[in-house]
Amino acid sequence: MRKLALALTLMASPAAAQDDGALITFQVMKPEVALTLAQAALENCREQGYQVGVSVVDRFGVTQVFLRDRFAGPHVEETARRKAWTAVSFRIDTLTLAEETAPDKISSGIRHLSMALPLGGGVPIDAAGSLVGGVGVSGAPGPDIDDACARAGIEAVADDLAF
Repeated sequence: MRKLALALTLMASPAAAQDDGALITFQVMKPEVALTLAQAALENCREQGYQVGVSVVDRFGVTQVFLRDRFAGPHVEETARRKAWTAVSFRIDTLTLAEETAPDKISSGIRHLSMALPLGGGVPIDAAGSLVGGVGVSGAPGPDIDDACARAGIEAVADDLAF
């Protein structure tokens, strides 16, 4: 009897996973949280002596916040936004995506998409297993440093994102 109940439960699981409703529910960050995240990422880079731009996008890749430090180059607006967009779009940090889309890799074609920027510094923002946005940092002397600053921004709001 116990085995039959388990089998019926397992058979019902795929049907339950396919919700037939017409609407879905999702979480997004409040602008205040996105701003705090961007400020923390910018400040982390600034403390290391780097002038950067930071973009925070929502789960759909739409910009919520952009901050540019006073001496950061004009290119940081586009590159930070594209890094954040790429992290959300592919649901992977752009430092890893850079490796996965190298010229000799099967996914190298991603580099030909107009918005995609597989260059370290873009990190998806997850909360309770759900994608809620992405952050992109540009302007430090290396993509690994941009990535670390982005992650510092996420860490600064981690308690706010716990739900």
